[in-house]
Amino acid sequence: LAGVGKGAEYGILLRGGEHVEKARKLHTIVFDKTGTLTKGEPMVTDIITYGKYKKEDVLQAASIAEKGSEHPLAEAIVKAAGNSNIPDAEAFEAIPGHGVKARYKGVEILLGKRKLMKDSNVIIETAEENLQELEKQGKTAMILSVDGKVAGIIAAMDTPKENAATAIKRLKDIGLEVAMLTGDNERTAKTIAAQLGINSVIANVLPWEKVDVIKKLQAEGKVVAMVGDGINDAPALAQSDVGIAIGSGTDIAKETGGIILIKDDLRDVALGIELSQATMKKIKQNLFWAFIYNTISIPVAAANLLNPVIAAAAMAMSSLFVVSNSALLRRLKLKG
Repeated sequence: LAGVGKGAEYGILLRGGEHVEKARKLHTIVFDKTGTLTKGEPMVTDIITYGKYKKEDVLQAASIAEKGSEHPLAEAIVKAAGNSNIPDAEAFEAIPGHGVKARYKGVEILLGKRKLMKDSNVIIETAEENLQELEKQGKTAMILSVDGKVAGIIAAMDTPKENAATAIKRLKDIGLEVAMLTGDNERTAKTIAAQLGINSVIANVLPWEKVDVIKKLQAEGKVVAMVGDGINDAPALAQSDVGIAIGSGTDIAKETGGIILIKDDLRDVALGIELSQATMKKIKQNLFWAFIYNTISIPVAAANLLNPVIAAAAMAMSSLFVVSNSALLRRLKLKG
């Protein structure tokens, strides 16, 4: 109770004793990228065209295809196109983890990753050099295909959250292995990870594969925490030993998380773990003194060497010590 109360002061909601206990044993902490390590508000940075297409043509076709999507990248494209006067597609299909497919005035429009183009038999060799260059810059590059031919590339970039790099450093300082989980390709993912000081990158992960990544780490004998904010993160949060949900995330993510960060400050991840460690330390202290007291006092009382009045007083003092020691946790100062 003292630990939960102290967490509330810092905007950290601890949802049960089992999460506090497991947080003390953590070995690896896995962060989702988009919306967790980054702001989740990407902006279009580059538009590259091929053949007869102009930048306006590429942006319009992409915005038509993405108008029906709720993905942050789709919002960035629609915003770049001006949000208004974007025609509705005659048909729309989202391919999770790969891109979108749409039809407008009988023309098929594809926008997404290499895998989407490959599955649709679109040849992208002419765009590969540009794709690699954009990815080296940490940008998410999406290929636009119109009627089976590459028309252009649209690149967008999401920026890391304030204090994200500080949070990662603090976690590494307390001895945790930090990994980043993302659906981006490895080249883009490693560029973002390098900015944040993360060495372990798990890229090209489809939304439904996140939980498998957590299971694999656990199978290696690691105690794993998952930090996420979206619907796609909920299964991984539930599978992890300690699910840490960002307060600005979706309701299902917050319901699944064992620790919830109300303030949306990634530095609170380290604070939550440090608070759990301090709470477990107090529990161990209380157990130690309670066992020592009983180990000494019971034989003495059994030998009839202890006055009942003194024994009763001693028992009360023991309980008072445990409660007082726990209450001292409220004076704990965490590095905010």
